Amino acid sequence: MKTKKIIVLTLALILCFSLLAACGQKPATAEPAKPEAEKVVITIGASVTPHAEILEVIKPILEEKGYILDIKEFTDYVLPNTTLDEGDLDANFFQHTPYLELFNKEHGTKIVAVKIVHYEPMGIFPGKTKSLADLKDGAKIAIPNDGSNEARALLLLEKEGLIKLKEGADFNATKLDIVENPKNLDIIEMAAEQIALSLPDVDLGVINGNYALQAGLNAGKDALSTESSDSKAAQTYGNVLAVREGDEESEKTLALIEALNDPAVKKFIDETYEGAVVFMG
Repeated sequence: MKTKKIIVLTLALILCFSLLAACGQKPATAEPAKPEAEKVVITIGASVTPHAEILEVIKPILEEKGYILDIKEFTDYVLPNTTLDEGDLDANFFQHTPYLELFNKEHGTKIVAVKIVHYEPMGIFPGKTKSLADLKDGAKIAIPNDGSNEARALLLLEKEGLIKLKEGADFNATKLDIVENPKNLDIIEMAAEQIALSLPDVDLGVINGNYALQAGLNAGKDALSTESSDSKAAQTYGNVLAVREGDEESEKTLALIEALNDPAVKKFIDETYEGAVVFMG
């Protein structure tokens, strides 16, 4: 009996000490979460439509990879380049290569195109005159006044037989290169962003795709004539992502290029613009 009592007492003491030891242990705590790594900000300048709208599509794509895309909207064709050249932007997205090359030449900037993203067909839009067939002698036609877009507009007018340019003028054409003007058209040069607003005052306006969209016009639906998507103009005037010379292979540039190649970008362009903007990634 004594032996059994000793064994029971010993077991009880062991159990008691075990419980006390367990009570004295500190509860396990989860390792504190590491603070989220600071995201890299990419600042990019863009025209409002369609460029800034397209960039909104890649915001979440870039965020998943650790970048915050800060989109600065511009309503002209000068400030996006001067601001980039001065270092206040990492990139811009609003222009085609001929305009960029001319801008560099005239302003001494060193900006380079790193990717063609899309093409915006330029169109002839009705103003006071609603069809090309109704165009009267001396009719007024507004075209962009910057070199590359002026040539593009003149080539489109030539395509419709409204004027004839001297041989070889091509994408360097100006009003001085018009050798035939059977209807004595009054071709008025003005800032590209003003043409859509001036349609009530002219017979026709030749408008860049982005400014047409901003004015609620669609080259695929509203224009009397447009550049074809398989034309030389389409290849020449594709809208580009541009950066300062020397930043072509930077981390930010490569991240932007990769994001703009995402299938979501093509899907958005196709579904949103219905031919007024054509994806070229």
